[in-house]
Amino acid sequence: MSTTTSADTAAGLSAFDRTTSIWGPITLALGLLISLAAALYAAFGSGMGITPVELVTAVVAVLATFGVIAIIEPISYFPILGRSAMYQAFLIGNIANKLLPAAVVAQANLGERPGTRRAELIAGSAIIGAVLIHITTLTIFVGILGTWLVGMLPAPLIATARGYILPAVFGAVVLQSVMAMRSRRTTIVAVIVAAVLVFVVVPLVPSLTFYATALAVVITIALSWFTRSKTPPSVVGTAPAEASPPHISEPTR
Repeated sequence: MSTTTSADTAAGLSAFDRTTSIWGPITLALGLLISLAAALYAAFGSGMGITPVELVTAVVAVLATFGVIAIIEPISYFPILGRSAMYQAFLIGNIANKLLPAAVVAQANLGERPGTRRAELIAGSAIIGAVLIHITTLTIFVGILGTWLVGMLPAPLIATARGYILPAVFGAVVLQSVMAMRSRRTTIVAVIVAAVLVFVVVPLVPSLTFYATALAVVITIALSWFTRSKTPPSVVGTAPAEASPPHISEPTR
């Protein structure tokens, strides 16, 4: 019975991977085409007088400033989200301040470490829940009650809240990531590297401001690798393979 269940689980995951590998690129490509079509129409079809040279200049300026994010974000998010959830996240957007926190919180509450198949499925489900809640709250609190609600709040309160929203979001993400990862050595390395870059390197070399995140990720990965424990973890009390319950926590491919 256990062998049959495991085989069914493996077959289901294989079918899921095949579906993901087909529809993931298709949906992302459609999203890219729609986004580009809307932008190109706004630039050349609305009579704004934008020339091709101006468009190319603007695109190059943006790529020079933020192009590194297009490289570092997939590398940073993949270990937590997995392949299928990555397709969802990059099609939806607002990854760092909405989708990633939802995935990390869900994985931590369900006791699953990032990097497994079960963690990938949990992340995908959490993203779906986050989007549903986001659309619902946007419709109610922004579309219906937004103007009225903001008008009722004192201006100093709104100004104060804006100063704490982003730190609160990233603070929660960092805490949940630390709790889910459960690696003191990696956490200490990451905190030290980030602190040195933010408070020492960037003030001394301001031109590295937009590359600080990429440098922090790369340096943290390298230092964590060299300072990792060289002793393999011992396995105690391992049950026979035929008695093991089916589980889907093998590493994400």
